Amino acid sequence: MKEKKQISAVRLLIYVLCIALTLLSIMPFWIMIVNSTRSTTEIQQHAISLIPSKYLLNNLKILTGKSFNPLVGFKNSIIISTGATLCTVYFSTLTAYALVIYNWKFRNIFFSFIMAVMMIPSQLVSIGFYQFIYKIHMTNNFLPLILPAIASPTCVFFMRQFMVPVLHIDMVNSARIDGAKEFYTFNKIVLPIMKPAIATQAIFSFVTNWNSLFLPMILLTKQEKYTMPVMVSLLKGDIYKTEYGSIYLGLALTVLPLLIVYFLLSKYIIAGVALGGVKE
Repeated sequence: MKEKKQISAVRLLIYVLCIALTLLSIMPFWIMIVNSTRSTTEIQQHAISLIPSKYLLNNLKILTGKSFNPLVGFKNSIIISTGATLCTVYFSTLTAYALVIYNWKFRNIFFSFIMAVMMIPSQLVSIGFYQFIYKIHMTNNFLPLILPAIASPTCVFFMRQFMVPVLHIDMVNSARIDGAKEFYTFNKIVLPIMKPAIATQAIFSFVTNWNSLFLPMILLTKQEKYTMPVMVSLLKGDIYKTEYGSIYLGLALTVLPLLIVYFLLSKYIIAGVALGGVKE
């Protein structure tokens, strides 16, 4: 009887802790949404409030009055983030497939090189990258922000580590015996197996590219090419007043697509975790 009571008490403590952590995680997003409905005066007088106010439409008018076009920002950010995410997950999985399935002479050296590239901060090459893009006249173009995503050392490492225990060479050999070509085998057999890993990296890649500010700000100088983070970074008031309510509204609009992408792809992550927990 005492053991049952102890188990119930521990279970109750775990539930309370999980609920507290959940509320703690949701709180910043809720405060951001609430502040997007409040006026600048309310935010300055009471920085934190959990009750929405009535100034949402007014903040939207101020936001669009600052040459802020959410539709253009959404379109540009979605084009860049979606294109970069597709390049990252597909070609990284393809590279990991070559590292796991094919037994070639310099395989370990190539993998070590990929690990070494992971140690190099991206800021070190940004100046040279900008000079290169400027010389080939590709500024104000989305391609320099999409195509480099093909080479993602972190994603390659993750895909390889996931692929080693789940993909067996016998499956690939069976497909080859049946006459399947290499790309057909990869697209029809390997990619479905890698869905949990692809969903995980797709979320990370989409969030990273959506929130990217430095490179889009220096490569995209035309207003019609601005992404959402660039537009939000330019939300400033005049020399006398900054409209914090409109800034919070811009931030809320920026975060919204990230939440949608997560909820769409999270089921694949959960399915992969459940699959990994089942023993044969």
